[in-house]
Amino acid sequence: MTAIADARTELDRTRFFIDGEWVEPRGTETHRAIEAATGEVLGEAALGTDADIDAAVRAARRALDEGPWGRTSVAERVDFMLRFADALEARAESTSRLVSQENGMPIALSSAFNGGAPAGLLRMFAQVIQNVELESVRPSTGVDGATIVRREPVGVVGAITPWNYPQALAMFKVAPALAAGCTVVLKPSPETALDTYVFADAAQEIGLPPGVLNIVLAGREAGASLVTHPGVDKIAFTGSTAAGRWIGAECGRLIRRCTLELGGKSASVFLEDADLDTFLRALPTSSFMNNAQTCTTASRMLVARSRYDEVVEAVAQYSRDQVVGNPLDPATTVGPMASHTHLERVLGYIDVGRNSSARLVTGGGRGDFDRGWFVEPTVFADVDNNDQLAREEVFGPVFAMTPFDSDDEAVRIANDSNYGLGGSVYSADEERGLGVARRIRTGTIGVNRYDIDLGAPFGGMKDSGIGRELGPEGINNYLEYKSIYAPASYLR
Repeated sequence: MTAIADARTELDRTRFFIDGEWVEPRGTETHRAIEAATGEVLGEAALGTDADIDAAVRAARRALDEGPWGRTSVAERVDFMLRFADALEARAESTSRLVSQENGMPIALSSAFNGGAPAGLLRMFAQVIQNVELESVRPSTGVDGATIVRREPVGVVGAITPWNYPQALAMFKVAPALAAGCTVVLKPSPETALDTYVFADAAQEIGLPPGVLNIVLAGREAGASLVTHPGVDKIAFTGSTAAGRWIGAECGRLIRRCTLELGGKSASVFLEDADLDTFLRALPTSSFMNNAQTCTTASRMLVARSRYDEVVEAVAQYSRDQVVGNPLDPATTVGPMASHTHLERVLGYIDVGRNSSARLVTGGGRGDFDRGWFVEPTVFADVDNNDQLAREEVFGPVFAMTPFDSDDEAVRIANDSNYGLGGSVYSADEERGLGVARRIRTGTIGVNRYDIDLGAPFGGMKDSGIGRELGPEGINNYLEYKSIYAPASYLR
């Protein structure tokens, strides 16, 4: 047997993690995981059916209603979470490498978001829940009595996560859910079929009670059955706006809670007094992060007309200077797209740009690669904000540059979008920059930088979603209020 075959055998995930055990799938369908940089097979994973989802939800329901998890104290949950964090941290290096192979994420970024972030989020929400007042007593209004106000777990959470930051975005949901006392059925994306089961390995190692965390890899149809399953109390979803619309509609029909973190078409606004070097230093996190396969990617660059030609050429040169290559090489700054299907999508948008009135400044091809899903960073100038390239999410390194003549026009163009997730404003006058930032309708925005703060609420406006994750506020998605009307003696 060759070394490649040995590696594949080690990475195969042919069973699901349900009720604390590895169980055989009910169906026979599988997904072959392909390395983004080479096009070679990494491993094979089973795909779940409605029956697998049903088994996972029932296990989560038992753990909450009958098992020990529904009766745990905050201190007990915190202990599990901290040990869970340690177990994931011990696997961080291998997990980071695996995700980079799966989706093309440069290894330095993967080490931060897939290696370090999951453990950090568990520790953060372990601290958050200890500072939440879960029960208080107040005088009843208008009557002689007391009201006990409790905050209780929302219940069984169906978490549906995408392929671009698979470990971090899963833990955006799992960590606050566990802290609040919920149980979870996690359905990761087949595009990153292998890495999410690292959660299961760690959960087994620390003795997390059966049914608290269940993981079933599945496609859209089985994922839909998780959304509509009668045993689920809440859906937490990160993914496309199109899928989010359907999930939101179903949750509305079922009177089921949901949080939706969806697509984006964010704008960077470069005012005429901005410092060009500051803007260029921000590009790795504002526009190029994870090969621009990031929902907050500022793919629209709005530039004051008096500085437009200068900035267009600077962005084009910055794009030419990027090191496109294997994401496991620390020198690589732009890796491949996550899949051949996604590569075709991105190349399709480049063709849209070529056939519009926009001007291709640099890029537009696949570079000197004979395998893997690579695309050159691509810059289009003179893009009208009504063009398809300015209005639709590409989810790859394709950037649309548009001039403006005043701060008011910049705000108008930035807000003339169906999305509102990220963005940034650049100005030598920080107060001016803050003033413009406050006027842009988006869930997150930076002034002279864009760096996601895991300790602050994150989410979108308009078609970019409903609700907020992260920060102390993120725990609110997983707690319900209950009022108990009690005798006045409880006030003493």
